Amino acid sequence: MRAKLQPVMRTLASAVAFAALGAAGPALAQEGFAAAPDYDDGATWLCRPGREDSCAIDLTAAIIATDGSVAIETHQAASAPAVDCFYVYPTVSLDPGANSDLEAGPEEHAVVAAQFARFSEVCRPFAPLYRQVTIPALRAAMAGEGDTMAAGVLAYGDVREAWRHYMAHDNDGRGVILVGHSQGARMLKTLIAQEIETGPTVDQIIGAYLIGYNVLVPEGESVGGDFSVMPVCTSGDEAGCVLSYVTFRDDVPPPANTRFGRSGMDGMAVACVNPAAPGSTEATPLEAYLSNLSEAYGQQADEDVAMIDERFMKLPGFLTAQCLDQDGAQYLSVTVNADPQDPRTDVLVGDVVVNGQVLEDWGLHLVDMHVAMGDLINFAARQIETYEAR
Repeated sequence: MRAKLQPVMRTLASAVAFAALGAAGPALAQEGFAAAPDYDDGATWLCRPGREDSCAIDLTAAIIATDGSVAIETHQAASAPAVDCFYVYPTVSLDPGANSDLEAGPEEHAVVAAQFARFSEVCRPFAPLYRQVTIPALRAAMAGEGDTMAAGVLAYGDVREAWRHYMAHDNDGRGVILVGHSQGARMLKTLIAQEIETGPTVDQIIGAYLIGYNVLVPEGESVGGDFSVMPVCTSGDEAGCVLSYVTFRDDVPPPANTRFGRSGMDGMAVACVNPAAPGSTEATPLEAYLSNLSEAYGQQADEDVAMIDERFMKLPGFLTAQCLDQDGAQYLSVTVNADPQDPRTDVLVGDVVVNGQVLEDWGLHLVDMHVAMGDLINFAARQIETYEAR
């Protein structure tokens, strides 16, 4: 059986494409929050363990070999995991105001499927809804028609309350992995600095995966900068550390005006941890889970080509990546190992595109987590083993 995938570029008119838009901004203050949501209400959670929700979905993937043969990989959630994962999703809301409402739409469900549901292999999943800064508000701010600071404060207040509720009602002393992308990583970065590192719960953090957002550390150091206690991960057998990276194509490094990958501060660097090889700067194959939805990859069918029905696909050997410190930028450089002679796609979809123009300052922000999802799960499993062996 052979599979041929014809990629199509997506535009920022798409909700999932806007998962990117958690742009860098000022630190979030602690005071002045509006009344928080009622996190006793199950409707304020996208994912909670033991119920049918955004995380309880079919995550079957088609593994497409270089010869076009296809194998099917099924997903199995852990039956009784000893640890939890707490996820804050990126900017996806198309609600018209500066802050989203608390009603989950297709965009929230879709991003959970792509970025978080698979973590149920290793942990109990928790994902609160929060009144995030919306896509329309970010578009207006990017056009110079306002700012999102007040909206960001409200959003963070919700995340902080959801975390406090989880710790008070669900945690029971369990270890936790924090997972966030873009705006979600920004929220978790603030939560760690203001809420977690200042109290005893820091000892329960197995790992913090802050992806698609700059985490700053002093040059040549693993601790300091944005965090005073938690270090950046330096090996695959380390728990209690921060895994962070921003992705760019190997042939399109961060430009001078990049949104990610440059600290803008003397003596500070942007943390880069390759989830496939923590602590290494060598080029390493990535275990990507790429979307096979029509919005991301259209399929070109003919008499000799079998259609792939699974929602996700894996292309072994398709991508490699390494952390680079180059020309004042620190980032995860992703290489597409294209082979025009095999039946698989030669194109990685993931650029931010506006009016047909690729915005190079965003890098591969749309697929920061997709390109290394399997590696993130594998690293989480190793961190859990290290944490439990303490």
